[in-house]
Amino acid sequence: MSLTTFAPIQPANIEWQDSTPVASDYDDPYFSRQDGMAESRYVFLDGNRLAERFAALQPGQYFVIGETGFGTGLNCLLAAQQFLAMAPSGARLHLVSVEKHPLRKEDLQTALTHWPELGDLALTLLAEYPAPTPGLHRLQLHPSITLTLLYGEAEQLWPMFNHPVDAWFLDGFAPACNPDMWQPALFAELARLSRPGTTLATFTAAGFVRRGLQEAGFTMEKRKGFGHKRHMLTGRVGEHSPARQQRMPNVLVVGAGLAGATTARALAEHGCQVTVSDPAGIASKASGNLAGVVYSTPSAHLTPQNRFYQQSYGHALRWLQRHGFPAIPENGALNGVIQHFVDDKQQDKLSQAMESGAWPEELLRTAGENAAELVGGGYLSPAAWCRYLLEHPDITLLTSAVSAIQEGSPATATFTDGSQHQADAIVLCTAGATANLPDLQWLPLKHIRGQVSYCRATEASAQWQQARCHGGYLTPAVNGLHCVGATFNLHNADPTASEADDAENLAQLKHYLPERWQELGGDDIEIADRRVAFRCQSIDFLPLCGPLPVANDNPHRPATGLYLNIAHGSRGITGTPLCAELIADLICTTPLPADQQLVDALAPERFIVRKRRKQPEWKP
Repeated sequence: MSLTTFAPIQPANIEWQDSTPVASDYDDPYFSRQDGMAESRYVFLDGNRLAERFAALQPGQYFVIGETGFGTGLNCLLAAQQFLAMAPSGARLHLVSVEKHPLRKEDLQTALTHWPELGDLALTLLAEYPAPTPGLHRLQLHPSITLTLLYGEAEQLWPMFNHPVDAWFLDGFAPACNPDMWQPALFAELARLSRPGTTLATFTAAGFVRRGLQEAGFTMEKRKGFGHKRHMLTGRVGEHSPARQQRMPNVLVVGAGLAGATTARALAEHGCQVTVSDPAGIASKASGNLAGVVYSTPSAHLTPQNRFYQQSYGHALRWLQRHGFPAIPENGALNGVIQHFVDDKQQDKLSQAMESGAWPEELLRTAGENAAELVGGGYLSPAAWCRYLLEHPDITLLTSAVSAIQEGSPATATFTDGSQHQADAIVLCTAGATANLPDLQWLPLKHIRGQVSYCRATEASAQWQQARCHGGYLTPAVNGLHCVGATFNLHNADPTASEADDAENLAQLKHYLPERWQELGGDDIEIADRRVAFRCQSIDFLPLCGPLPVANDNPHRPATGLYLNIAHGSRGITGTPLCAELIADLICTTPLPADQQLVDALAPERFIVRKRRKQPEWKP
């Protein structure tokens, strides 16, 4: 698909009239002054017959609601509340809502104080509420309820969402106040994403809206409106069709590092039975360092690469907060990461990211004259994070090495001892070793050697609280040791640690952070240990995440039941949660957590498409 240009998000301008929020730019309240909750129930829940439809669901079935104006979240929260009251255990609800101008978190919190009866659902929404950045944001309101927020223009974002919707809430500001929302192009997208039995409801009864929806394919009906409003509209597409069954297959995940652990956990939380295989155990390779940094590389340019860095950063922070990790000092802390400017070019890049609004202050802010802070980031023990993620009753661990995989239904993995394991899906989270498997040598991977030095804490350095990035990185003490690193060598395949690399790490620290170098001991810094690992990176710097393509087939096709989640480079802690969620939704055939442009940018097939079409390699 052609690239869509994304723009920074402008939060809503709110005027409070008594206790009602009013959008200044549209001169329209966010909910009825008469009784906002009652109106939402009447128009959107009753208008789509949600109570009876939720009650008719069976365990394993799921329901998708799409909305054209998130606002305060009232409609979605009421739908979630009704779902929990009416739907059987084991059913799932997916809420998908677009918002061009999201409320600032403090305004949302004030608005939600109107409805204390929304309880934990409102508190969870506030806890997971994303910063205003363009694209999709996946929230978890309840173990059985997801909310995907689409920040940006509705006509731009709905074409990049490709999952059928069962019911629509048409709740943009009134057509007279916001005519851009109520256009034939949007109505056509609603129809495209509908299936037989899909319904819609809206508070407006404007004739051009009714006619436009009819022309798009909806059968429309005018009904009595709420309160003083004379009429509202409901609609449907075709006749009723059964609710869809979520696919909950058994899955083999190969690899127990960050990619494998997050993938296994995402699948298990989707209801899958997961087996994880790694002969070296949990987090034994590049995910096994004493500490790693949760960070990103901000940019004002919202290319697919930079948007992945941004979206995955927010997604990782929500995952960590949701799981309460890290919970103890030995496992790290999420108290911000200080990015020191290494040169004028980096300073200009980060300054532009902030000034443009592409990275709002909720995620990035100045930290003195020569640094910026990545808000919410931090440092953690990757191995402890992996162990935590894999502690789930639906995850089984094996210490077997895979020597070959074969597509099919089921797919088959052959282990080095000759035994086999069959699964509905196999996900390779094996980093650079993936290219050692038969027929996968074509993968465009780079192996980059890195050595981190573990330095003994001093009385002064033990007081450090925040991770710092410069030309390398420096973490606060974990069990008495600081991580100082890391070297970056594409042309050295030696797994043996060297004193020369330790000297390089300390020289870099001295150059960029001389005061920290001195507090750590200066020329007398004690190196207690060191570790070498190999980062796996793709040639376009993005992970390979999605169905494994069959490289030698013409026409090209995805292999049946085989998936990749590899090549996270030095950003594994940050990038793997979003990729894990994407893999889980692809396998379970549920709504995806990323827009189609990002899905395409991460798809392993992108390299085969370029090769076949002789396109030049895309460079950031």
